[in-house]
Amino acid sequence: MPVNELPESWKPSPGLLRDKVVLVTGATGGLGEALALACARAGAQLVLAGRNVKKLELLDDAVQAAGAPAAALYPLDLAGATWADYERLAQTLEGELGRLDGLAHCAAHFRHFQPLADAEAKDWVDTLQVNLTAPYALTRHCLPLLERSEGSVLFVSDEAGRKPRAYSGPYGVAKVALEGMAQAWAQELQSAGRVRVNTLDPAPMDTALRRKGFAGGAKAEGPERAANAALWLLSAQSRPASGQAFSLRRSA
Repeated sequence: MPVNELPESWKPSPGLLRDKVVLVTGATGGLGEALALACARAGAQLVLAGRNVKKLELLDDAVQAAGAPAAALYPLDLAGATWADYERLAQTLEGELGRLDGLAHCAAHFRHFQPLADAEAKDWVDTLQVNLTAPYALTRHCLPLLERSEGSVLFVSDEAGRKPRAYSGPYGVAKVALEGMAQAWAQELQSAGRVRVNTLDPAPMDTALRRKGFAGGAKAEGPERAANAALWLLSAQSRPASGQAFSLRRSA
């Protein structure tokens, strides 16, 4: 799978996402929160999905402080969400906002590195639900809105999705499948040319999720650099990129 370069020196222009609606899942996590704030500074109307209502409300305060409109908050636990829940979310978007220009799948579930033979049933189900089934179902139901606005879908990947490795557990399996799904979907949508689908490996970030696997404090930078790259991929300035695997790893 070819890995494509991102414009490291790119800076968003004022009002880049003005009048655009962007949905971010995992909005109160490291990358999700950083991306939400980056989109807010670019003027987007945000829809923030996450499990914790209080954290969503605090993030909305920061979004408005950045000069963006008040975000639409959508409490949702992806691990327990059903097909009908994703359909309802898409219907709410259409009914309340009338459009969707960008969809960023930043939510992730990871417990620890382990052999596949040791994976517990619940961890397997929850990991594939949050990291694969939820992104599929939500994209599937939002696709008509995205087609109408010639929108962009961004799946957040990982090195484990590009180079399958031992002991990456259910998380690695889900990320490999996510990469394949993104490639297939980009090919299927290519002829119409309205919706772009890309993946981004943000490289190691100093987030709570990473600290689960690297408790020793392996060095990593904050999520702001990855958020800037994700913002570019969500914006029209990244056209016509689709079906591409982007990476921020220094060695990529």
